[in-house]
Amino acid sequence: MTDAELIKEAIEARKKSYCPYSNYAVGAALLTKNGKVYRGCNIENAAFSPTNCAERTAIFKAVSEGDTDFSRIAIIGGSVDGPVDSYAYPCGVCRQVMMEFCNPETFEIIAAMSEDVYQIFTLKELFPEGFGPDNL
Repeated sequence: MTDAELIKEAIEARKKSYCPYSNYAVGAALLTKNGKVYRGCNIENAAFSPTNCAERTAIFKAVSEGDTDFSRIAIIGGSVDGPVDSYAYPCGVCRQVMMEFCNPETFEIIAAMSEDVYQIFTLKELFPEGFGPDNL
């Protein structure tokens, strides 16, 4: 799957965002090593703490279906009312969840503003001293 195709999946996932409090919609598309895509969106809650990010939604969907071998994720986010004009990077909690399931050296994170405008990082680049299963 190309970068643009995975970003397009994230754009579609973003349309399902439930963000009545922040009006900041995020979509994520997680690609497994066997080629399956899991979409996720942010899901807010009035109590804020139970809010779930798009990245974790996609990862938890995959894990709940028995898939735990991931290659990359595309993320796109921005105001519901305007164009996407900045990158949405995974928060610290999402990076920590990625450390649980992904190889930090090879797992790629695509932060996108569109299918043509994006940046690619490894998990290690965004979370250089992450704590994961190999630390135990």
